[in-house]
Amino acid sequence: MYCNKRPLPASVSDTSQPRSGKSNSYSTFPTSSLLSCLLRALAAAVFFSSMTAIKHALQRDIFTPNDERLLSIVNVWKAGKKKRNCFLCATVTTERPVQVNVVKVKKSDKGDFYKRQIAWALRDLTGVDAKDAIKENPEFDLHFDKVYKWVASSTVEKNTFISCIWKLNQRYLRKKIEFTNVSSQLLEESVPSGENQSVAGGDEEVVDEYQELNAREEQDIEIMMEGCEYAISNAEAFAEKLSRELQVLDGANIQSIMASEKQVNILMQLLDEALKEVDQIELKLSSYEEMLQSVKEQMDQISESNHLIQLSNTNNSRLLSEIEFLVNHMDLSKGHIKALQDGDLSSSRGIEACTNASEALLQCMNVALRPGHDMLQCVKQQQQLFTDLCEQFARRLASHLNNVFVQQFTQALLQIYNRSYRVSVSGHDQSSTLAQHSVELTLPNHHPFHRDLLRYAKLMEWLKNTDYIKYDGLTKNYMDYLARLYEREIKDFFEVAKIKMTGIAKEGKKFATLPRKESAVKQETESLHGSSGKLTGSTSSLNKLSVQSSGSRRSQSSSLLDMGNMSASDLDVADRTKFDKIFEQVLSELEPLCLAEQDFISKFFKLPQHQNLPGTTTVDTLEMDGGISSRPHTPGGQLSISSEKDMIRQMMTKLFRCIDAELNNLIALGDKIDSFNSLYMLVKMSHHVLTAENADPASFLSTTLGNVLVTVKRNFDTCIRNQIKQMEEVKISKKSKVGILPFVSGFEEFAELAESIFRNAERRGDLDKAYTKLIKAVFINVEKVASESQKTPRDVVMMENFHHIFATLSRLKISCLENEKRDAKQKYGDHLQSYVINSLGQPLEKLNHFFEGVEIRVAQGIREDEVSYQLAFNKQELRKVIKEYPGKEVKKGLDNLYKKVDKHLCEEENLLQVVWHSMQDEFIRQYKHFEGLIARCYPGSGVTMEFTIQDILEYFSSIAQSH
Repeated sequence: MYCNKRPLPASVSDTSQPRSGKSNSYSTFPTSSLLSCLLRALAAAVFFSSMTAIKHALQRDIFTPNDERLLSIVNVWKAGKKKRNCFLCATVTTERPVQVNVVKVKKSDKGDFYKRQIAWALRDLTGVDAKDAIKENPEFDLHFDKVYKWVASSTVEKNTFISCIWKLNQRYLRKKIEFTNVSSQLLEESVPSGENQSVAGGDEEVVDEYQELNAREEQDIEIMMEGCEYAISNAEAFAEKLSRELQVLDGANIQSIMASEKQVNILMQLLDEALKEVDQIELKLSSYEEMLQSVKEQMDQISESNHLIQLSNTNNSRLLSEIEFLVNHMDLSKGHIKALQDGDLSSSRGIEACTNASEALLQCMNVALRPGHDMLQCVKQQQQLFTDLCEQFARRLASHLNNVFVQQFTQALLQIYNRSYRVSVSGHDQSSTLAQHSVELTLPNHHPFHRDLLRYAKLMEWLKNTDYIKYDGLTKNYMDYLARLYEREIKDFFEVAKIKMTGIAKEGKKFATLPRKESAVKQETESLHGSSGKLTGSTSSLNKLSVQSSGSRRSQSSSLLDMGNMSASDLDVADRTKFDKIFEQVLSELEPLCLAEQDFISKFFKLPQHQNLPGTTTVDTLEMDGGISSRPHTPGGQLSISSEKDMIRQMMTKLFRCIDAELNNLIALGDKIDSFNSLYMLVKMSHHVLTAENADPASFLSTTLGNVLVTVKRNFDTCIRNQIKQMEEVKISKKSKVGILPFVSGFEEFAELAESIFRNAERRGDLDKAYTKLIKAVFINVEKVASESQKTPRDVVMMENFHHIFATLSRLKISCLENEKRDAKQKYGDHLQSYVINSLGQPLEKLNHFFEGVEIRVAQGIREDEVSYQLAFNKQELRKVIKEYPGKEVKKGLDNLYKKVDKHLCEEENLLQVVWHSMQDEFIRQYKHFEGLIARCYPGSGVTMEFTIQDILEYFSSIAQSH
């Protein structure tokens, strides 16, 4: 049962409990409201009892047999027409997938049952128009394939039905239906997730104005209605009875209020007594507060005294802390001072002691003093001591490291001279060149030198942080020494590589006897020992040393490039493989040498990647011969760098400044020996560049090899252009047959070599581009030569050369030339057919002319069986022409044709039998054509050729075997 949202009054729901006090006056309820509630409850009960009965009947009779569930129903008729009631029902199927429908149900004419008239799928519904969202209006429109206008029996039914449609749309359809003129209260924001839950509410959500009565209210109403027999039949009499009872209850409520006045008076008296007690407690609290005031003053005096004592203790603690700080952070032990002044820098133990002492000194110098410490005399004395120790140890360390550099340079020079003397003596003893000896193509290993110097790495870092000028001087000296040493070693290394490539030394010159190695080494190192005290004074002497020592090498290197060009045809695969191995060995030796030196520089000079030093302001670019470029200046004169990664690369550039030129000279020599060597160099150089870039894209090795790779790629492109140029400049003899053109064979040689070199190479794309250019030039120039040929027919030149090209591409299986392979096959087939037709011609010429006339008559409209009645084409004329071609004459003509074809074709491509077989097929085709015309135009005449197809096969076979 349902009632208004306002609850029933307590006087109606529970008449057995008396009401007393003021609270009872608020629980009374007007008689008119109660009457309204009861009348609405009765109307709702009657209405929903009838609709529920109809809904159950429709569900049972119509929708349950169709496996459908009825969710909402509305009684409607069409707007603007005679009122003929029907029902619109919103249903869903009980089986998955769920189908939502709007069904129109109409009562039968007899009126005893309902029938299903029409159904629409909800997915076809595009819009719902409720006409008015504010005022009550029973009209609404449903937009299916057309607009259906309806009028509901009540606004409540319409709203309930529209709300159900909205919920079904939100739950089951992806396409949202457009609702217009619909109150927002009807469109809920969510749809219940339970599949078996009613979407439209049914008996539970009929009208939003009513809510379900609780069990007690429903029981009270039922008891009242059972006590009155006419409660349903005579609602007005029942309402009057309820009104009289309400008046009695109101009187009882008033009497109850009047009876409770005495109790209110008693409560007020109790409150007055409580207030008096509160006043007495406040008086006692005031007296207690006056007593505590004197105690507060005494406690304040004690607190102030304690504060002064605490302040004194704090000051004493701070003073002690400052003294302990200075003692702990600015005291250097005697052992550290002795190590800095007299420590042994040549032994491992001495280096370790000096390293620990220098770190301790640096910590003392860099301690962050607190405000006021720098004004203390003891602090000033300690700082002066630290400065003196720092300068003294920096001078001693720089001098020692410079001597170590000179010593290592001297040892390296001795090794170079020992090697040179061994080679020279060996050459004089055997009277042979350097290339005839087993000189190893290797670069000296500097690992022992790096290992010895890395012991001083931490000391170099200390020097860098304390005295950058001396650090910079040592850096320049190291580069000066090592640049000349590497220049000697690398030039000797490339000299051996060039000699191994060419197999000869400088023409007309033997190795001269070198001066005594002891005196030479002494002369070259005197200036280095003299510069140990002054780090910046050794550059000029080293420059002189470089000029004197490398002059002969430069002249010898340039002589190798003065040799005459060697033809590629004079070299075999072994020579090219030898060059490939030498070039790979050169790159394999250079790569670890550069990487090891770069790693050593980074560790020894403490130059980590991507790290900037503090204090950098401006940058001055210095010349490479003067030291490190890109070194910024700081206000205190200390040199720093903006990017230590750039510093490493610039140091490597100075140390290995000759690598770029030597590599380019070696590449030029290899290209001069054989232009096809550029293929080997491109593959090898690309691989090493990729390896270097993966390790460090901005490293010296990566940059240098990348620059050289540009040269190699340029030589490779030049090689391709030269091949194309040679194709364009080819000349053929006018007195001999053409055969396979030299550039066609050259392309085959190039492709075979390139495929063996570029197998699994990174630069395969460069080769594919070269293939495209070369094959295009080959096609163009084959056609050009074929057109200019006088001795050999054009079709033969085209046929043989394109057959050779097709065979080459089929064998090598070059994926980027698949289209060109198909074109070559097409051109070969076309020109083979053209040559066969043109060379074979018309071997039975008169017979061919005769039948051409026959075909002309047939084309003019004469029937084929009437051609024999023509005077010029009768049977006697046909027999006369056939007698002129006996088998012996035909064979003789074919034999002459074979000799002619044999003169045209070359033996290299071996296409004679192919062409001869094609001519046989063409001859047989002409023979069958003639026989067909005889059978159609001269039926029953008994005229036949004097030779058969079997005779033709024997003629062709015997001629081919006889030759």
